[in-house]
Amino acid sequence: MSTEFDPVKIGIVSISDRASSGVYQDQGLPALQEWLSRALKNPIAFEPRLIPDEQPGISATLIELVDAGCALVLTTGGTGPAPRDVTPEATLAVADRVLPGFGEQMRQVSLKFVPTAILSRQCAVIRGRSLIINLPGQPKSIQETLEGLRDADGKAVVPGIFAAVPYCIDLIGGPYLETNDPVCKAFRPKSAVRPPRPA
Repeated sequence: MSTEFDPVKIGIVSISDRASSGVYQDQGLPALQEWLSRALKNPIAFEPRLIPDEQPGISATLIELVDAGCALVLTTGGTGPAPRDVTPEATLAVADRVLPGFGEQMRQVSLKFVPTAILSRQCAVIRGRSLIINLPGQPKSIQETLEGLRDADGKAVVPGIFAAVPYCIDLIGGPYLETNDPVCKAFRPKSAVRPPRPA
């Protein structure tokens, strides 16, 4: 597998005061790692971090992961309206560019389940050659926003955000990510699709 697909380094960050202090077990990092391992064919080197809801620390962690060569950084937690929810502010503080479509689509997916999805402040940004995306805090919501929603026949009802991630990473100069289509099919313009490598 390592010769067939580009290797990729992915930062996964769970942001929670209580989980980071050991009050309860973190569920964000295992959920992110499990889903990405199913969704991508690429060999993945994960860089996991479990940190409290502190804006300077979150920003520093994001910068550290980008500097370490992570093409993609996914955060979970800290995106609501409560005073301690500062993940979006910390993310925007390190951004070179903002990609508002990711947050818009995540809220569209979540609104299919709960009206309080409008309270979510998730965002996505580019820093250097890295894509940083804030995801919801619950493992079920993480999967729903990444994968999207399907009907009983498996047809996409609401597209998940991850379908756009590989092409975005192409555009900013990262590795070529290849998805397992039954989990999440990446969308690229025909001109951007890499031909299959000879066996």
